[in-house]
Amino acid sequence: MGFLDLEELTEDEKLLREEVHRFAEKVVRPASIELDRMPAKERVKPDSPFFKVMKEMKKLGYHKIYLPSQKGGIAMTPRQRYIILEELGWGSIGFATAIGVDSIPFTVAARFGSDEAYQDLVVPWLERDDYIGCWGVTEPEHGSDYLMMLREEESALEKMGRGNVVAEKDGDEWVISGQKSGWVSSAPVATHCGLHAQVKGAKVLAHGLFCVVPLNLEGVTKGEPQEMLGMRDDPQGPLFFDNVRIPEHYVIIPPGPLYGIFCDQLLCSTSVAVGAFSVGLARAAFEEALKYARERVQGGVPLVKHKNIKLKLYEMFEKVETARAYVRKAMEHVHRSMELGTGPSPRHARAAQIYAKKVAFEVAHDALQVFGAYGLHRDYIVQKLFRDARCLLIEDGTVEVLSLEASEDIIENYEKDYYDAERISKLYSNYLK
Repeated sequence: MGFLDLEELTEDEKLLREEVHRFAEKVVRPASIELDRMPAKERVKPDSPFFKVMKEMKKLGYHKIYLPSQKGGIAMTPRQRYIILEELGWGSIGFATAIGVDSIPFTVAARFGSDEAYQDLVVPWLERDDYIGCWGVTEPEHGSDYLMMLREEESALEKMGRGNVVAEKDGDEWVISGQKSGWVSSAPVATHCGLHAQVKGAKVLAHGLFCVVPLNLEGVTKGEPQEMLGMRDDPQGPLFFDNVRIPEHYVIIPPGPLYGIFCDQLLCSTSVAVGAFSVGLARAAFEEALKYARERVQGGVPLVKHKNIKLKLYEMFEKVETARAYVRKAMEHVHRSMELGTGPSPRHARAAQIYAKKVAFEVAHDALQVFGAYGLHRDYIVQKLFRDARCLLIEDGTVEVLSLEASEDIIENYEKDYYDAERISKLYSNYLK
C-alpha cells in the first residue's frame, strides 16, 4: 500500500486497509482476470474460481459488514466499511459487486424480518459458505427506469407499463410470477434472491414488496449466464418465476408506506457502496498507468518525462482523490443517518455513485490511452478495467437516471436540513414495534 490518505486513519484502520489490499492483490485480482477470460458457462461450474474467492471473502467476514453485531454481524464504522469496499473494488469490481449483492437479501431479512425469517434465512447464511444472494430489481421491460417508477403516480401507468414480476397473496403464502432481466448480478450462481415485486392488481411499482426467494423452489428457473462486455467476474443472467410459492414471513417488507421508504434507503446504501467500488477501480487504473509510464521508454526517455503524460497522470490523480473524499463522506452520512433512524439524503448518495462512476470511466479511459496499443492487449489488466468502468455507467442504474433521481430530491428538498427525518423515524419505529 503506497498511496497517502489525507484522512488521519487510526492504526486499526491502517491495518485493515493493508490486510484487505493484500487479499485483493493476492487472491481477488488473479481470480478476476482468470474469470474474465473464461466462457460464461465455465464461470458458473462448481470448480470455478468464483466460488473459491467467495468462500475466502466469507471467511474474512466481508459479507457481514452491514449486519448488526447483535444479529451476527461485525461492528464497524462507516469509514472501516469504506476501506473494505474501495480495496475490493481495486481488486475486482465484479467480486466487489458479488459480495455486495450477496448480503442484500439476508441483511434485509435480519434487520426487518421476523424471528422466523432470521432463523430460516439468515442463520444458515451465517453458518454456511455455500449460500449466495442476489438482488432482483430490473426487468426486461424496465431497466434503470425501475428506480424512477418507484416514485411515480398512477398517471405513469400508461406511459411506463406495469411491473413484470408480480406477487399475489394466497392464504398464508405469496405466489410470485414473472421475469427479472438477463443481467441480474450473481443470479446464475445464487441460492437466494432479494426480490422486488409489484402486488397483483396494483397500478404502479411503488405498490410493491421486498421478499427473499430461495432459488431452489418449484417454479424458479435460472436462465443461461450471459456473455457481457465487462464485470465478467460476477456471473449475470435472468431469473424466471412461475407461480412460485413462498411463506408469508419471507416477505420482509410488505406492501404499504414503508416499502417506498425502504427502497429509497436501500438505494442510498447501494449508491455509496458502488461509489466506493468505483473509486477502487479508478485508483487501480491510475496506478497501472503510473507504473507503466515510469517503465515504458518512448522517444528515448520514460513516458513520465513527457509533459502530456505528466499532465494526464496529475488529472487522473486529482479525480481519484476528489472521488474518494466525497464518497467516503457520503457513506459516513448515509450509514450514520440509517443507524440513527433518520433519513439519508438521496441527492448526496446518488451523487457519490454518479461522480465516482464517471471518474472511474474517465481515469480508465486515460489509463488505456497512456498504454497505447499495449493497453488493447488482454495481457494487460488496463483493458479489463476500461471495460468494467464502461459497464459501471449503466449497471446499478445508468448515470442519467440516477441524475434525474437526484434532481427530484434537489428540487423538493434542497433547503431542508434533513430528509423527512421525523416522518421516516416515525414510520420505522411504528413498523419495528
